[in-house]
Amino acid sequence: MTDQLTGHADIQSRRSFLLNSGMGLGATAFSSLVSSRGLAAEPVLQSKPSAKRIIFLFMAGAPSQVDLFDYKPDLHKLFKTELPKSVSKGQRVTTMTRGRQQLIAPTMFNFARQGKSGIWMSELLPHLSAVADELCLIHSFNTNAINHDPGKTSFCTGSEIPGKPSMGAWLSYGLGSLNKDLPDFVVMPSAFWSGRVNVQALYARLWGSGFLPSRYQGTSFQTTGDPVLFLSNPKGIDSGIRRRMLDSLAELNHKHHAEIGDPEIETTIAQQEMAFRMQSSVPELSDISGEPKEILEMYGPEVHKPGSYARNCLLARRMTERNVRFVQLFHRGWDHHSRLPDNMRGQCRDVDQPTAALLKDLKARGLLDDTLVVFAGEFGRTVFGQGNITREVYGRDHHPRCFSGWLAGGGIKGGMHYGKTDEFSYNVVENPVHVRDLHATMLHLLGVDHRKLSFPFQGLDQKLTGVEQCRVIKEIIS
Repeated sequence: MTDQLTGHADIQSRRSFLLNSGMGLGATAFSSLVSSRGLAAEPVLQSKPSAKRIIFLFMAGAPSQVDLFDYKPDLHKLFKTELPKSVSKGQRVTTMTRGRQQLIAPTMFNFARQGKSGIWMSELLPHLSAVADELCLIHSFNTNAINHDPGKTSFCTGSEIPGKPSMGAWLSYGLGSLNKDLPDFVVMPSAFWSGRVNVQALYARLWGSGFLPSRYQGTSFQTTGDPVLFLSNPKGIDSGIRRRMLDSLAELNHKHHAEIGDPEIETTIAQQEMAFRMQSSVPELSDISGEPKEILEMYGPEVHKPGSYARNCLLARRMTERNVRFVQLFHRGWDHHSRLPDNMRGQCRDVDQPTAALLKDLKARGLLDDTLVVFAGEFGRTVFGQGNITREVYGRDHHPRCFSGWLAGGGIKGGMHYGKTDEFSYNVVENPVHVRDLHATMLHLLGVDHRKLSFPFQGLDQKLTGVEQCRVIKEIIS
């Protein structure tokens, strides 16, 4: 207790010094340092945004573009021949590949043109193929990261260095809330996945607030029990008691904030109030018993299993209806260094039908027009195989130089390809799209200039897109 009083006295002494120094300029500096939004520039709304919300379907582990989206019909002629040095160009590889032969492993899966647009899609994605005309398929994604942790960190926060704010936190900070009863930013990792090999952990920093005030971090929904920890009142406590307790606590916190000016105290007050409102809003959100039978069937049988990707897709639609700004689903199990065909079949069974159902459901409710849906992993996979390669059995290593993903809704042109890779799906040869370009485009669709959304930290105006060159991909915007 004595240490706490001493610490409080030290803070008061510093405040007194700042208040009395430089005719009040010290206090001005202090107030700017502890402001809940710092000195950040207000984001410039370039025009009326085409999207209000984002659903980010993150396929953690990196799906193989060679087997799903990037059709290379002539590769079968080169089975088990070595990838030409003129193609690999001495590019960086992982330690799992270094010094070994790079033998080409063509996909064993069939591709076909889908929809009126004729987009090439793998047979592994029959349900998604049925909504191909909604998709803008990008073949030319690329990133700097070659390993999973920095790759996921870069995709989610704009930097390979841990500790930066996540995209959802930036949006929550820059655009504010659309719904007072639910968080701005919700994260839902799948509890089950079919590719149970090489499954990496997910870290809370992937949806954290970094140096932004903690009120902007994502809220992770649990896969068992209450969707949010401590949602239910303890035994013997009802909502009236909880309300009186929070009112008393808020009064003490307001007094504490008036004394020391720490913005995290204001965050605590706001989050406690949000938690109280969520005790009513989250159970209603999570209860799918009122969904029509045909809707549940559209998402597939796994929708009845809490924590499944299918259930999370349905909840993402329900959150979109309630104007949650940013919903991020994580589905792991895509890191296929061996037995890729078997594992890919399982992963695609997990995500194909629910993802297509999400798009159809959003469109039927008039929500797809102003909801941007993004589907991607942290990087791609190599065209050369790993393990004992046969036409039916092979694995693939990490590949940051090119990979595929797609966008739909929210002002995006549907039924189109963008970008192009070489005949080996190894290098981008047309319209490269770096992860920073994707972030800039996502912000643009929400009406935000990525160059203006900033926060002062460590002497820099920090941005989601950093200081390196990036661009908005205007060719894919309707």
